[in-house]
Amino acid sequence: MAYETPLVAATGVARRDALRGTVLLHPTDFTLHAGERVAITGPSGSGKSVFLRTLALLDPCDAGVVTWRGERIERAGIPAYRRRVAYIAQRPAMLDGTVEDNLRYPYTLKTYRDVHFDREAAARLAHAAGRSADFLDKLASELSGGEAQIAAFVRVLQLAPDVLLLDEPTASLDPASVRAIEALVGAWFDGGNEPRARACIWVSHDHEQARRVAGRQLSMTAGTLTETVEAL
Repeated sequence: MAYETPLVAATGVARRDALRGTVLLHPTDFTLHAGERVAITGPSGSGKSVFLRTLALLDPCDAGVVTWRGERIERAGIPAYRRRVAYIAQRPAMLDGTVEDNLRYPYTLKTYRDVHFDREAAARLAHAAGRSADFLDKLASELSGGEAQIAAFVRVLQLAPDVLLLDEPTASLDPASVRAIEALVGAWFDGGNEPRARACIWVSHDHEQARRVAGRQLSMTAGTLTETVEAL
């Protein structure tokens, strides 16, 4: 493979329910290389989201380690890691105001003080999802579920992450919105400065979607991650 060092790697990561003591994620090894599009399917409650949140460093591991480009991430380095590795949930949180107000918000955070909002770039991302430039002027309170998710994706993608961790982002959307999100992610994946330098993991309950969006498929059952060897 052209990229020998994985972008993201997990070694023996495991999670337990602190109150009940039950295993949420059995010790898991995983590597994600640049250029990979991975899908993870499995029943509800099987640990898919637990695993993705662990990779995003949103929840602490009970065992194991997550690395970025071969280096362990120290606590002080977590904000920089999350700038490179973006997590998008099923239900986006939108602020009051317009879509543009929501898109401008990340640039008020310390992590992004070195970059500035670019309306034209944001409009190009919205266009990739089938939305015109005036989409940025819509009130967030008036967006449909699909439009809110598109806005959430544009808010993240404008920041040029290297890796997307997508936690069933289209599970509650209508077919047209699903297609728009898939098109937007596809445009992002192909739009890096270095060909195939990006990667994504898409957690989905929809096996057909997994076949559309990924070239590598895994399944999660009762906290155990398994590689699927069948051709997609």
